[in-house]
Amino acid sequence: MSGTTGEQVEVRRSRRRRRTVSARRDGEKILVLIPASMSEADEQLWVPKMVQRVLRAEQRRRTPPGEEDLMAWATRLSDRYLGGLAQPDSVRWVDNQSSRWGSCTPGERTIRLSTRLQQMPRWVVEYVLVHELAHLLEPGHDARFWAWVRHYPLTGKAQGYLLGWSAAHGVEPPPGETEPEPE
Repeated sequence: MSGTTGEQVEVRRSRRRRRTVSARRDGEKILVLIPASMSEADEQLWVPKMVQRVLRAEQRRRTPPGEEDLMAWATRLSDRYLGGLAQPDSVRWVDNQSSRWGSCTPGERTIRLSTRLQQMPRWVVEYVLVHELAHLLEPGHDARFWAWVRHYPLTGKAQGYLLGWSAAHGVEPPPGETEPEPE
């Protein structure tokens, strides 16, 4: 079945499903799950609604925050994890970073994030933002720097994600991406 949006849509009826209707992306199509007892009229009402819900959610995930949004996001992260001490003058996306996730120029108080991050989970982008914000407080990757970064509770998980992504895509992880081993 093809929806009004041109999307391939498959509707599955289930005897176990009593009242709920759900939908999700399943490969190239959108799968809508409905109760077996649902009338044709209700199906005609619910299926387009659920398809739109899936498409809206996908669009939200694909639309990267703009520069104003990035700046507000960085400010919130600084307030929450760095005591509001890291205050950049600009935060923006760049597409010329093939060997880094982000960069910071402390003297100019600028942060640049690789557009590769736009397809990654929010908590990974937050980690990179906190990492770059911490450079406004400590320019190097020394113990003081990592103490700031560790205020973000998902630091280890995000580092693992980025290392795994790098390995899966056959690229070297950026230098200084993880804490040095204690001596």
